[in-house]
Parts: sequence; C-alpha cells; structure tokens
Amino acid sequence: MLYSQETMDHFLNPRNVGSIPDANGVAEVGNTTCGDVMRIYLKVEDDVVQDAKFETFGCASAIATSSMTTELIKGKPVTDALKLTNKEVVNKLGGLPANKLHCSVLAEEVLKAAVADYYQRSGADVLSTEL
Repeated sequence: MLYSQETMDHFLNPRNVGSIPDANGVAEVGNTTCGDVMRIYLKVEDDVVQDAKFETFGCASAIATSSMTTELIKGKPVTDALKLTNKEVVNKLGGLPANKLHCSVLAEEVLKAAVADYYQRSGADVLSTEL
C-alpha cells in the first residue's frame, strides 16, 4: 500500500512540531526494533489540552501519526484525549501500510504516557482515571 494523500501531507507538512517549554505533560516512547522515537508535550489548563507539540525521530508514518495525534487532541478535555486510539489516528490518515501500523501504536502510547505525566504533576489520582 502506498501512503495516502493525508499521510503524505502530515509527513511533508507536519503540524505542531517542537517543544513546549512550560509543558505540564511530557513523555517519550521508542521502538528499538525500528528506531522510531516520539516525544510529546502537552499544555493542559482546566483539564483541557490547550496545546500539544511533538518531536519525532523516525519514518514518514511515525511523523504523520505524531502530527495527526496532536491535531486530534488540541482543544479537547484530557479525558477525551485519553480515548484517542491508534485506529482512529490511522483512519484519519487514510490508512497506513500494515508494516507501519506500529507507529500509530507508539503515538497512542506516548499520548497516554504524557497524560499520565500530567496527572502525576497535577497530583490527580491516576488510578481513578481512564488510563
């Protein structure tokens, strides 16, 4: 399968690249098999994701899934951001080759880890959340 037009757009013109110096939710995940590493930064205020940025070292799929993930969670309550699945990201991108689906799983994992970091920093009871 070739990359969809949407995937290519998010790879060639990624949204929300960079860091957030005063982020209150940060996480990094990597896959040593393929070499992809994703870091996501969240700025959450009143339990709403006000901003999300990413830094990803990896293939086109890794960059595109990171970009789409940040686009889909900005402006959403943290509880809604937590519900975002890798399948939703893949669907919004118009699909990914089967051997690249692991990139969408990494994007979901890094998002959940960043939200967990936010909850830990804010003193919330992580066990009572939907992680």
